[in-house]
Amino acid sequence: MAAGSFLTDLRAVVRRRDFRKLFATRLVSQGGDGAFQVGLATLVFFSAERATTATAAATAFALAFLPYSLVGPFAGVLLDRWRRRQVMLVANLVRTAVVLVVALLVVRADVGVLLSVLVLACLSLNRFFLAGLGASLPHVVPAHELVMANAVAPTSGTVAALIGGAVGYAVRRSAGPADTSDALVLVIAAAAYLTAALLTLRMAVDLLGPPCPDGAEGTEGRPLGGELRAVAKGLAAGVRHLRSRRPAVHALAVIAAHRLAFGLVTVATVLVCRYRLSDPADPEQGLAVVASTVLAGGLGFGLAALLTPVAVRRIGVRRWIVACSAGAAVAQALVAAVLTLPIVLASAFGIGLAIQSTKICVDAIVQANVDDAFRGRVFSFYDVVYNVAFVATAALAAVILPPDGYSPAALLAMAAIYALAAVGYARAEHSGQGV
Repeated sequence: MAAGSFLTDLRAVVRRRDFRKLFATRLVSQGGDGAFQVGLATLVFFSAERATTATAAATAFALAFLPYSLVGPFAGVLLDRWRRRQVMLVANLVRTAVVLVVALLVVRADVGVLLSVLVLACLSLNRFFLAGLGASLPHVVPAHELVMANAVAPTSGTVAALIGGAVGYAVRRSAGPADTSDALVLVIAAAAYLTAALLTLRMAVDLLGPPCPDGAEGTEGRPLGGELRAVAKGLAAGVRHLRSRRPAVHALAVIAAHRLAFGLVTVATVLVCRYRLSDPADPEQGLAVVASTVLAGGLGFGLAALLTPVAVRRIGVRRWIVACSAGAAVAQALVAAVLTLPIVLASAFGIGLAIQSTKICVDAIVQANVDDAFRGRVFSFYDVVYNVAFVATAALAAVILPPDGYSPAALLAMAAIYALAAVGYARAEHSGQGV
């Protein structure tokens, strides 16, 4: 029934030509993201000469998500001033060039500060692209199809990233465990980014908004200081606008709680797969276990796209968010009680289903409750909340997790965060303040 309903709604959204164009750009670009992340992960975490520690894992995740925090506010204001289609085009073209330089450094075994800076730059550009996708979606589907569009587009993007990661993993495995194999995976990612840039050209320049781009606000020729002040003022205006939209605020609070729990658990999973569920002396075996865990979580993400539209129609957005948060708490507590590979895989699947279902609903709530003139800024603030929460507990993991990553007390604490999110949002619903 869920699959049939999903296909019916999918056809309703995909028949819209402009949505298909934006959708194709997302899928190819996020497929490149998956390959890019695999190339870096195998280089840093699962090479024989580089030991994985909680600190190293937390540092790597902080580097990966730092652009979401630092670039996000600027991305939002600029997305409300620049043509979003052009932002996506330029971001993917520049990423193509940057990733090729990163691949060259990897071939030369120059895994140092310059590589870190380039990776940070590439991920920063990705902020503009992903924030632009979120702000652009209401321009290609009507308001009553936003829940379905958010079930299809971001979830499919995540699945595309998993597929890109699987391709990268297969290429590296066939090429052998060496830095040159990681460089080959990075070249594949660069090719995906270039293809995504070319697909962007199929869309009209003004298709994705904003309604008053660039010179319409009299910004041409403004000095750098003036532009920076405009960014700060624009972000403040976006936050003020969001504060008056209580349903969006409550939804963002739930997703922040989910990311707090997910941050520590992600670091723990990398360590557990490397040192408890595989032979610590065999990084390739550890990589295979991580890959299976990511696949299980990805299957949960995919199922979220099937179930969420059906569940929302039957029980409503609020009750579905509460149910998903409670389900994530149970799945997380299960691993704290029993650590075996089947349990870890089942937990990854359940948490993937729960957090992606919640994110689909939160995206739709924010899109529906925020005016288009502020949507880019609000979605960038959303990105900041989403990723600062993740990085915060990833950093905490470096302090509290043992070397093998398994701490039942820490995992139970993360389960409690999911449970508190369920209770808090349910109370907001009961008081009539929810969505």
